[in-house]
Amino acid sequence: MRDDRARIIASIVRTTRDLDLAEDALADALAAAATGWPRTGIPEEPAAWVLTVARRRAIDRLRRRTRDDRSDAALAELERTPSAPPADGTLPDERLELLFACCHPALALDARIALTLRAVARLTTPEIAAAFLTSETAMAQRLVRATRRLADSGIPIEVPSPEQLPERLDGVLGVIYLVFNEGYAASGDAPRVRVDLCDDAIRLGRLLSVLLPDEPEVLGLTALMLFHDARRATRVDADGLAVLLEDQDRARWDRARIAEADGLLERALLVGRRGPYLVQACIAALHASAPSAEDTDWAQIVALYGALLELRPSPVGELARAGAVGMRDGPDAGLQAVDAVRARHPDHDPGRVAAVRADLLRRGGRTDEAMAAYETAIARLPAEAERAFLRARLGELADQ
Repeated sequence: MRDDRARIIASIVRTTRDLDLAEDALADALAAAATGWPRTGIPEEPAAWVLTVARRRAIDRLRRRTRDDRSDAALAELERTPSAPPADGTLPDERLELLFACCHPALALDARIALTLRAVARLTTPEIAAAFLTSETAMAQRLVRATRRLADSGIPIEVPSPEQLPERLDGVLGVIYLVFNEGYAASGDAPRVRVDLCDDAIRLGRLLSVLLPDEPEVLGLTALMLFHDARRATRVDADGLAVLLEDQDRARWDRARIAEADGLLERALLVGRRGPYLVQACIAALHASAPSAEDTDWAQIVALYGALLELRPSPVGELARAGAVGMRDGPDAGLQAVDAVRARHPDHDPGRVAAVRADLLRRGGRTDEAMAAYETAIARLPAEAERAFLRARLGELADQ
């Protein structure tokens, strides 16, 4: 049911437009399975059985409700829907429709992310609350408001038309990448890698890649996440401290994921339309293919960051390009580039800027300045995992 839950919920939501009803009906069906299957045996197609029973339970719940026009319409639609799955036992797959509904621009961004995590990525309310660094009660209330908004606003449960897709797809991809990033570098004091969130975001990306096979940004985002996730086992050491890309054991990178990402990236490049996720995937591919940090094609990475900034200007991208300049041209050139970013964006993330400067100063042998920059970064960065890593770096310099 871990794999089929979202498909069953999506099928019922598409008919009823009621996420709470779908989840309650599924819970009823699973309870029926838990009590019935020990006596009757597991059906040949258990997921199809659960879908059939969940539809019936949804009908029962609608019949018991105080009737209104929306309930009457949902009940009529459910009763028209065949109660049995196709003869081959396969389930309808409406997850993509549900994903687009959860990510509709009529919903607030935090509501889009929370609904996607719950309805499509299968996370529980406590898990979603942890991802948002909020209480379970607060998150439950937020989800109730979001599901009511989804039901009351008439948001269609469908993939947008080709004309609507460009304005809607970017929001969907943005939510998926936010989910992945929360797992890849969990905020606050959570474990630095949340495998469940990474896996769920990649699963959504793969689904989109299958159902929208000619969208280069879909392929690019999925490849980008796979390239990053291939390094999962090497990103944190035995003490829980981050391991920089240049210090990671590349022999332990997941070559199967890298090969899958390479294939998606090749397909995306053949389409010929360039977008920010595709460019970032190209950068990640250069890191994945390099035998060492020294052998990385830093000139090409600097050029790709320039292309990315043309597509999506941001101080984050400028700072990343400055770090790449430091690897290509040396620490002093990198520091000049970082200082230029700081001059253009004086209020941008001073802790992150200080951390990049500290690393470049350390590389350039300017120990006292590096230590001062590390202290600034430690004081300004909010995540304890990052501060712990920087304190370790600072300790290494102090021991020299």
